[in-house]
Amino acid sequence: MSHELVLVMPVYNEEACIADVVRSWRDQFDRLGIDYRMIVLNDGSRDGTASALEGVAEEGRVDVINKPNSGHGPTILVGYHQAVQLGEWVFQCDSDDEMKPDSFPALWERRGDYDALFGVRTGREQNSGRMFISSCSRMVVRMLFGGGVDDVNTPYRLMRSHLLEKVILQIPTDTFAPNVIISGSFARAGVRIYNHPVAHEHRRTGTVSIVKWKLWKSVFRALWQTLWCRPALKHNRS
Repeated sequence: MSHELVLVMPVYNEEACIADVVRSWRDQFDRLGIDYRMIVLNDGSRDGTASALEGVAEEGRVDVINKPNSGHGPTILVGYHQAVQLGEWVFQCDSDDEMKPDSFPALWERRGDYDALFGVRTGREQNSGRMFISSCSRMVVRMLFGGGVDDVNTPYRLMRSHLLEKVILQIPTDTFAPNVIISGSFARAGVRIYNHPVAHEHRRTGTVSIVKWKLWKSVFRALWQTLWCRPALKHNRS
């Protein structure tokens, strides 16, 4: 592996904050003395995100991928497939600055004892519809895969590359919510899982790409894919 850590960050219409977000993560990794690389995937943004990322990439350690819009889940999978080839650990976070780098050291410091470390969102503001969806996601994962991950779709997760690679090779590239399936696969395989509370702040910039009826349509799609995509992961604890 070339690096200790590879970050995967999908981006959509985050012109207002993306440069600061990327720099804040880079500063955190530098303070921790990590050998890292950042893969930032611009998922067909229609604002000035691409230009903002171009400037950040020139500062080093950041690879920007400008791609046609395919959605959050498929974009994450593109990043994962590249990241597992480059680093011992893969960390995925979103670009909206709702979960800060400040909590990352708590995960990184514990990595030696675990295979997957998840940030559990606390203080999250959700309407009744999204709360229902989150509850259903947890219930479905527990029914199909077993317990272990407290926040199954958290966009704040540190995973060993060799385990992640085995799972994503079995997930279709158009999967809407691959992180839910990955969480379930890790839980069922009995990998060593750590859950850590991470403060979740309300979005101040950017665009929420899925709203109203599209949200419910996406939920049913994710549920169907989760029911039918159940990757097998053989894992022997060391």
